[in-house]
Amino acid sequence: MAIELTADQIAADKLISDWYFKSARQIYVLSGLAGTGKTTLLKHTVCDTLKLVPDVSAAFVTPTGKAATVLIRQGIPATTLHRLIYQTMTEERETEINGKLVTVEKLVFRRRESIDKAIKLIVLDEFSMVSDEVLSDIMRFGVKMLVCGDNAQLPPVEGMNSFLASPDFQLTTIVRQQEGNPIIKLARDAIEGKYIPCGNYGDRAFVLSARKLKPEYRRRHFLKAEQIICGINKTRAKINDEVRSYRGFEGLPQAGEKLICTQNNWEQFIDEDMRYNMVNGIIGYVQDVLYRGESMGFMTFRADFLNENCPEAVPFDTGIFENGTYRYRHGDYFEKFDEEGNATGAFTLNRFEYGYCISCHKAQGSEFENAIVFDESYAFKEDANRWLYTAITRAKNKLIILK
Repeated sequence: MAIELTADQIAADKLISDWYFKSARQIYVLSGLAGTGKTTLLKHTVCDTLKLVPDVSAAFVTPTGKAATVLIRQGIPATTLHRLIYQTMTEERETEINGKLVTVEKLVFRRRESIDKAIKLIVLDEFSMVSDEVLSDIMRFGVKMLVCGDNAQLPPVEGMNSFLASPDFQLTTIVRQQEGNPIIKLARDAIEGKYIPCGNYGDRAFVLSARKLKPEYRRRHFLKAEQIICGINKTRAKINDEVRSYRGFEGLPQAGEKLICTQNNWEQFIDEDMRYNMVNGIIGYVQDVLYRGESMGFMTFRADFLNENCPEAVPFDTGIFENGTYRYRHGDYFEKFDEEGNATGAFTLNRFEYGYCISCHKAQGSEFENAIVFDESYAFKEDANRWLYTAITRAKNKLIILK
């Protein structure tokens, strides 16, 4: 069935086509606010107008695995930037473990010299999360790039993104399917700096006073939310403790608990096909866990966007859950033994924290069916409007803002 495009989308489709077929410029930058149909346009333009085939002549990529699954759910094969740019290799290295030199196999990543010659276009979504430095790495392949993002969102945590500041085209018209969506309306108000009063915005969005919220309602909302988002670490720690108590958890993380990875570990894969790595921001659930003492644990972990557990037990530093600080240095190696006590290799510890409540920066690139946002935008000064806009647009179907 043919899709109905807005005038904005039709104009963008024509300009992208002209650029692809007639221009020598390598990159085209498309920006659009939430609700303007960016993903719909990308799919239509690439497949119907340019006549390219996703995963064959067009490579759709995103900064994170979670963002890639958003495209996959919409019928677009996608992968991560890291998988496109780098190839995985194994090297033997000597490292000191317990005072002795041990040879360990270490996964290393080398930037590809080239990519599949069948790829004629790289389509990069969630471009607002990508720095100029990373973009430069991709451009070295010499393949045309259509990049798409939302310049109203927060900038990358590291580096800067100068391309989105002056996009080639800006989508502004709300698509018909999103007309009247109160979440989109609140997001627009946020980025425009308008005051958002407490009240009900239809049956999908609510702005409430956190101070006046009755304890029984607070508990109910917190337990129903797929994700709680805040801005300040003190709030995050408090809410995570609160939700754990509601769920009957205490002490160290238990089976069923929600955790978020806080440090990249490119050597730890989270799926059998080795498509995704254990990187900063991965959210998932403990399936079972074994504690070994000395602030070390091993768990079966499943990322929230996958239907499979990590292929191997995930070792992690439990110090953060015991006394608020990680015990081991990131990158330290530990010997791995078999059941008979023979050394079989080495491993590094992953870093996690509780994931019931996370920062807006960690939530960026993801979407959640039901989200609660603690409005702590005031802490972000000149980025206050962008922070609140980014937090609000993480909610897909239901939103509660607590002020």
